[in-house]
Amino acid sequence: MPDETGKPAKRRLNRSEKRALRAPQVQLFAKQYGRKAQRNTEPNDRRYDREIEAEIKRMRPDTLDTLIRDEKV
Repeated sequence: MPDETGKPAKRRLNRSEKRALRAPQVQLFAKQYGRKAQRNTEPNDRRYDREIEAEIKRMRPDTLDTLIRDEKV
């Protein structure tokens, strides 16, 4: 239902939609975090999202495994 401005009403994402958006972010984080150090460069030069890192640290191991493997629950 459109609101008074004519834009469609915002709706919240369901569980599977949230997971579908989060899985690529977690996979990218794992790829960036786990890459090998580059020769003749700073060892701490990895660039990854600190917010995703904090979220992953709070995540249950089985949920993280599912997201990294991109399996359907």
